[in-house]
Amino acid sequence: MPLGTWLTAGTSAAALVLALAGPATAATAPAGTPSAAQATVTLRYDDSRAAGWESAIAAGVASWNANVTNVRLVEAAPGAVAEIVIVATTGWPQATLGPVRPGRQVRVELGSQAVDQGYDKTRIAAHELGHSLGLPDTKPGPCSQLMSGSSAGTACTNATPNATERSRVQAAYASAVAALVPAGGRTLVDAP
Repeated sequence: MPLGTWLTAGTSAAALVLALAGPATAATAPAGTPSAAQATVTLRYDDSRAAGWESAIAAGVASWNANVTNVRLVEAAPGAVAEIVIVATTGWPQATLGPVRPGRQVRVELGSQAVDQGYDKTRIAAHELGHSLGLPDTKPGPCSQLMSGSSAGTACTNATPNATERSRVQAAYASAVAALVPAGGRTLVDAP
């Protein structure tokens, strides 16, 4: 069959199939609802073994929730499985490098050794949560970089991710395809 006849036949067949199928019934999201590509990923955290860090964790979570739009950190219900397990330790703070995905799990250790040396608890908590969300350390770095960690010094109390850090987390959770990418899995220890 010549190409022109084939194209005409193919177009006619496609039109027939569409006509027989009836009107499209694609589901549309209600106004104000994010599309699948912009859907918010909810990650649960369990801080039941982080006694003494509760307010710092709450402030660190609030900072991330206020600064990224497609990831939401929520406290896990008692007994529920959490993606981010937070524990208090006596060593240096450390965390598994993410980005953690729903149904997977990372660990954050909030070490008192850093607090004993004068580092801010809320900055520590927000910084370690940043690792869970896929951000590596940016040492040495200024106080304006949350992920500069201990290299910013004990006077630094900034617990807010900067524009670059926010952008990297947004990109890591940008689509359903990204949700299939496994976490980094390395443990990062935040000693000076």
